Amino acid sequence: MSKTNKKTPGRPRSAKSHQAILKATLELLGEVGFESMSIEAISTRAGVGKTTIYRRYSSKEELVADAIESIRQDVVIPNTGNLENDLDELIENAAQITLSPLGRQTLAMIISSAASNSSFAQIYWAKYLLPRREAFAVVIERAKIRNEIQANLDPGLVFDSMSGIMLYALIFPPKTESWTDYVRRALHLLFQGILSQS
Repeated sequence: MSKTNKKTPGRPRSAKSHQAILKATLELLGEVGFESMSIEAISTRAGVGKTTIYRRYSSKEELVADAIESIRQDVVIPNTGNLENDLDELIENAAQITLSPLGRQTLAMIISSAASNSSFAQIYWAKYLLPRREAFAVVIERAKIRNEIQANLDPGLVFDSMSGIMLYALIFPPKTESWTDYVRRALHLLFQGILSQS
């Protein structure tokens, strides 16, 4: 018989270990930041050997990218037939993700790490922000086809402006209205200047 039939397979990769690694990565990212966290600390926190991590990931950057991906919600592309209603759906979806205790903790961790480490900022941009920016562009292009907004509107700039409003309201919560009401009112003001009058 061929020797290959007798070859003992390597230890199967445990889904439980993988989840423990991702969880430990996110926890340490929030506690010490991207720069200070190490594969050794992650392996200790996760209760796995460093070789278990290195079998899956070639670098800390790759591991962090996967950890961020693991908490990323599906990108929602609303299509209500009306831009204002589409924006309302986007606001409600953002509120569900961002206003939860886990959402707030995750966002604080991301902002802290991205502000202090450009490599991490690029990972977050590629893994999280860019897919949402591209999805939002679809919403804007549909609105252009319906002649609701100016044809030369830059969807990326609008997305960045919306993100800034949402983030500001999260860090400095409004006192007299809910987060969603404040964001909706701020976006209405923003869009007043770009809604098509034709």
